[in-house]
Amino acid sequence: MITALLTAAGTGSRMKQDIPKQFMHVKNKPLIVYTMEAFQDHPSIDAIVVVTLPSWIDVVTTYAKQYGITKLRAIVPGGATGQESIHNGLEKIREEGAADEDIVMIHDGNRCLVSSEIISDNIAEFQTSGSAVAAIPCVEAVFRSNDNGVSSRVSIPREQLFRTQTPHSYTLGKLMWAHDQAKVQGIGDTAASCVLMHELGETVYFSAGSEQNLKITTMDDLYIFESILDARKAAE
Repeated sequence: MITALLTAAGTGSRMKQDIPKQFMHVKNKPLIVYTMEAFQDHPSIDAIVVVTLPSWIDVVTTYAKQYGITKLRAIVPGGATGQESIHNGLEKIREEGAADEDIVMIHDGNRCLVSSEIISDNIAEFQTSGSAVAAIPCVEAVFRSNDNGVSSRVSIPREQLFRTQTPHSYTLGKLMWAHDQAKVQGIGDTAASCVLMHELGETVYFSAGSEQNLKITTMDDLYIFESILDARKAAE
């Protein structure tokens, strides 16, 4: 069984809008719906669980009915941090009867253009390696700076760098172990599960991501998202 755990509990402060970014509309459709549809339409995904702001739970319920998201099994209130929100979702997945060996695919609710190919490749890498994190090579020159403006060392070789995205796939048992260890070791705010796993000494295995699998956090991202939708429509 594969459950997609969609995280949509952020307030979207960087957008400077009246509503959280995941509920903004593009082409008359909320962003979170684009994301839910991607997992609804993938044949390997059995269930969807959404973690969101408590005051928006009823809205997500309404969207699921309106757009035919029949795989939605639960909507869970988020926590004070991204890590806590994921943990709340994992607890609900366990309550819903998932076994430790079942797969949980954690995905940012505001990565609306996750493709069927990305999901499939993530599953394939999980089946090979036991876990999978979508990632893309870094193509820019990267410098480190300690004061937001002046390079403090030479550029880091970009061929050694990867930008992680989501989905992140692990077994439910492995994720619950990681969150239990985080409490023991005082690790309190790792919004990315791959970062938590790395801090716990686990190897991170990459699956194929895409530049189009962007995380919508600013208005610039929103414009890019809308432009991609227009380009796809024109290509039909």
